[in-house]
Amino acid sequence: MPANAPEATVLLDAAIEYLERELLPSLSGYHRFQTRVTVNVLAQVQRELALAPEQESRERERLVALLGHPGDRDALSRELAARIRSGAIALDDPALLDHLRRSLVEALRINNPKWLSE
Repeated sequence: MPANAPEATVLLDAAIEYLERELLPSLSGYHRFQTRVTVNVLAQVQRELALAPEQESRERERLVALLGHPGDRDALSRELAARIRSGAIALDDPALLDHLRRSLVEALRINNPKWLSE
């Protein structure tokens, strides 16, 4: 993309603002609902662009600590699942539970932060 193009988050901000402030008040019924859904989707994409890289890095660090070796986050996650299935890591392991809680909170910050209580 050219260097003078606006960032994706700026474009998303503009789209969300237009939909919420100008279009949504003029709609009712089905189209109002669908526009609200669209706003929510755009906001989720915006959060993912902002939060996912750091979240993935933290998740990878926790997986490395849990499994004891480096690797790709997705491969480490699959290995963790296999170890849980085989019983090599107990379901009540404090490090596992901490990892799962943190991963869930981080995912909710992207998917629907309203589900998290302050």
